[in-house]
Amino acid sequence: MMRKFDYAKSAANLLTPEIVRMLTAIHEYKGRQDLFIEANSDELNTLLEVAMIQSTGASNRIEGIYTSDRRLEELVHEKAEPHNRSEEEIAGYREVLATIHESYEYMIPRPNLILQLHRDLYSFSGKDRGGSYKNADNVIAETDFEGHQHARFIPVPAFQTADTMEVMCNQFIESWNEELADPLLLIPMFILDFLCIHPFNDGNGRMSRLLTLLLLYRAGYIVGKYISMEMLIEKTKEIYYEVLQKSSTGWHNNENSYEPFVRYYLGILLKAYHEFEDRVEHLTNRKLSKPERIVQIIDQHVGRITKKEIMERCPDISKTTVERTLTELVKNGKIKKVGSGRATAYVWL
Repeated sequence: MMRKFDYAKSAANLLTPEIVRMLTAIHEYKGRQDLFIEANSDELNTLLEVAMIQSTGASNRIEGIYTSDRRLEELVHEKAEPHNRSEEEIAGYREVLATIHESYEYMIPRPNLILQLHRDLYSFSGKDRGGSYKNADNVIAETDFEGHQHARFIPVPAFQTADTMEVMCNQFIESWNEELADPLLLIPMFILDFLCIHPFNDGNGRMSRLLTLLLLYRAGYIVGKYISMEMLIEKTKEIYYEVLQKSSTGWHNNENSYEPFVRYYLGILLKAYHEFEDRVEHLTNRKLSKPERIVQIIDQHVGRITKKEIMERCPDISKTTVERTLTELVKNGKIKKVGSGRATAYVWL
């Protein structure tokens, strides 16, 4: 029996007071988004560059794919060729992300497009790895404290994958085109279904995050260009896996609840918009000098803040200026340095 995809009916069941409140807040942010972008186009180029690096790094790290910060920056800016398999996958992610940024208006999430994006995700990794559905059944497993693996979820079998993807995409596009539900509900529902089908041998998680951005952009929510949603997911990945587990239970029998996953995704989008407005405000606060802006960020931050977090908040300020300002503030007794090495942070006194 093939899973049914009734997006309009499922979306209607999601309109709890909490989700309605979140949707309203995101709609308001979207209303302001275009004004911000129009007024601050030059400053936003800086945010866009930083978000490209953060998104590429974070989405790959979630899947255990790492490289150094310097190599990541070189690969995203196409100043270096990949040296190993991890870097090939990072370079592939950059390619697909760039395609989505440039052409999302013309990209409809049909199976052939998803296959092409998956092919491009592995475009640096040899010709056989990307662009085709899984050729063997896969299992989403988890490892317990004793090192034993357990099946957490059994996705759609390989032989049913192409048909299920076709039905899912058709139903989603129909609901979208006929405006049967708010796109902000349809998008995370589609992403959950994609993850439950798990159509590829490898790269399903990264593809789900790329498709999330594509669909949000198509719906007019382009905050992910300027604030890395992948990084926000990485910072909350334990919750991400928890809600994925909750929302996939009973999926094969059409008995699952999309609500935990949808609520989580709306929360990520709200956080992205909050950070976007916050950063635009800092970028455009030209009356303050750069050291004064750094002081303001630390002063307004609750608890510890790291040098990396300060640089993320004001990407137009150089690392040298941030370091010099922090040294001065410590010397003058304004802030206190806590921890050491990678764990070094600062608190306002």
